[in-house]
Amino acid sequence: MGSLLVISAHAGDFVWRAAGAIALATSRGARAKVLCLTFGERGESAKAWREGKTLEEIKDIRRAEAAAAAEALGAEIEFLDAGDYPLLESPELVDRIVHVYREVDPSVVLTHPLEDPYNQDHPAAGRMALQARVLAQAIGYDAPGEPLGAPPVFFFEPHQPEQCGFKPDVLLDITPVFDTKRKAMECLPAQQHMWDYYTDLAKRRGVQLKRNAGPNLGLPHTTMGEAYMRLYPQVTDTLA
Repeated sequence: MGSLLVISAHAGDFVWRAAGAIALATSRGARAKVLCLTFGERGESAKAWREGKTLEEIKDIRRAEAAAAAEALGAEIEFLDAGDYPLLESPELVDRIVHVYREVDPSVVLTHPLEDPYNQDHPAAGRMALQARVLAQAIGYDAPGEPLGAPPVFFFEPHQPEQCGFKPDVLLDITPVFDTKRKAMECLPAQQHMWDYYTDLAKRRGVQLKRNAGPNLGLPHTTMGEAYMRLYPQVTDTLA
């Protein structure tokens, strides 16, 4: 099976938005790697700041939480410590992402959509993920490994999709691994307020999944789902 690469702006993003996809991949024996560009130390760690933690202490806390979540999902994780709020785009950071692409050689890429008026770190991460994908395909680009093929890119669901131009065209059934996703979420007490929100969202996406799957698939009553947008066209010889 091919590998999965998830490019996440902050330490928690991959858990809320894509933990189901990650758990499905690893449960089937595929390699999954999460690349966290930042720890979310400034903008997504309010509890630790209120407790009087230092910046380095907060980074250590968020690193440990995200590493525990990745372990629960059976995924590898790497942190680039690029700094959040703001996450600044740069050629150097894009180059580091290219190196990860070449090392993982993903069959599928998950990242942030390119619009989010509430958090500019998210589209910045998405833009760099796409730029690095193109560069990793270039045979003349100076990075170890073979040039990339053309892995499909899926944008995972932002926190407020209606404001981000997010219209899902892929609904992923994560019912068999939702307990694993919930376990990974509970590895992130820094953002405990998100646990129930994303559990409820999985239920709503599960309802939509059943509605779009038709009446005869025998899906369980408690179907759970994740929503994605596919960036590039699907290539197929069979319409389904």
